[in-house]
Amino acid sequence: MQLRISTDQPWQVKADVLALPIVGEPAFVDALGELNRHSGGELAALASFGELNGKRYHAALAASGDLPAGRLLVVGAGDAETISREIVHRIGATIERRLGGRTVHSLAVSLGDLAAHVDGGEAVVAELLVRGVIEGSYEPKAIYLASVESAPPALDELILVAPGGDAAALAKAAERGRIIAEGANVARTLANRASNDVSPIVLAEAAQEIAARNGLAIDVIEPERAAELGMGMFLAVGRGSDNPPRMIVMRSGGAGELDQLGRHLAIVGKGVCFDSGGISIKPADRMEEMKMDKTGAATVIAAIETVARLAPGTPLLAIAPAVENMPGPHSTRPGDIVRAMNGKQVDITNTDAEGRLILGDALTYAEQLGATHLVDVATLTGAVSRALGHLITGAFGTPQPWYEEVMAAGDRAGERYWQIPLVDDYVSEMDSWYGDLQNSGSPEGSLVKSGLFLREFRTRPWVHLDIGGTGYFRKPLPFAARGSNGITHATLVELALAGAR
Repeated sequence: MQLRISTDQPWQVKADVLALPIVGEPAFVDALGELNRHSGGELAALASFGELNGKRYHAALAASGDLPAGRLLVVGAGDAETISREIVHRIGATIERRLGGRTVHSLAVSLGDLAAHVDGGEAVVAELLVRGVIEGSYEPKAIYLASVESAPPALDELILVAPGGDAAALAKAAERGRIIAEGANVARTLANRASNDVSPIVLAEAAQEIAARNGLAIDVIEPERAAELGMGMFLAVGRGSDNPPRMIVMRSGGAGELDQLGRHLAIVGKGVCFDSGGISIKPADRMEEMKMDKTGAATVIAAIETVARLAPGTPLLAIAPAVENMPGPHSTRPGDIVRAMNGKQVDITNTDAEGRLILGDALTYAEQLGATHLVDVATLTGAVSRALGHLITGAFGTPQPWYEEVMAAGDRAGERYWQIPLVDDYVSEMDSWYGDLQNSGSPEGSLVKSGLFLREFRTRPWVHLDIGGTGYFRKPLPFAARGSNGITHATLVELALAGAR
């Protein structure tokens, strides 16, 4: 797809569709007024009829009158005081998804008034709109179906319309948005693929392909070497499956090399390619969604590729422990004691609390490889969804300055988080009769306890992002299809790029 910047007025731009975001309720003055005049009053008529309004993500298609564009698409951005980077990103996606099933080769998107309401101005708006359009074009059914009738259009050209804007600066921002969006879509495809399609071995092969095309170092640790390294928790989870586990380690830059901020950043993602719960088996309802339990791994694999495309050689470590959690004759049982890589003896009281086990060993290994700062991403708990729903990601972190640094990256990315406290009083509730700690305590405060467990396996600044509620959507939204949505990918990219040379 070609990206182009136009500094003409919206009513001068030729395209199959011209999209215009509107802030607040439609007022037919300035650009909207001129477009209404060229459309022969069609926009005002639609507003009078109730078909066009400023409600956020509401989108109305209209005839274009004597405009050089074939159709008009007006999208509500909502009230000015509530517009954020996240909203601008989703407006871009809404534009693309509203055109699902239509034949559109060229799409022009006006920046409109959005730059006046978002810090960073037109360049940030351009980047976010492009990210949104490309992520909005994602259709998960296309993974396995040759054609999807209602799919968003595959564009030949995307034109950003910014009258009087700095075309060179906007083009650079738009290209950055394109690369981040393409990375998010890579993560989504890896996460959405079925478990009979993506085993731990296949996920490792996908990571090897990504490493090869981006000049990244990669090491795939098989069970025998994992045992030699002492990865007892990681191996305990995969014992019940015929598909053996793989610890995937990808690196940009040199071993232990520090970035411009003095960090050797490691991003760690949970890669449970299917999670039956093991011996502590899950209910049948929605178990098919457990192919999504590898979303954290898919995210970090895609993120290191995105960073490599935007800033080659940036020091970054990505670790994806990949397993299947299945019942079988060799499965770990409730009551088993396993030795973690850091020497702790862990009492497995619930085999369905498996993500924290593989992440614990991965965090320890990241530090052994020289990581000075850690972020892990995981569909870890159902409790986070019950607490925060499907639009806000729960986050833990220590020390607080590192947490704030990660959150600043999230703000730049337009992704929302809410901090969950690490309450030390709950640690005693994970005491074990026989080991150092249990992997699952009483249900009260289980979300906090999941973070406290992971904290036992790091000694460096660390943040945990629980995408158990936000990693995938169960139903379509105006700005996204069902399935994996790529959440936290942009945050990890922004965090790593802050240290790029």
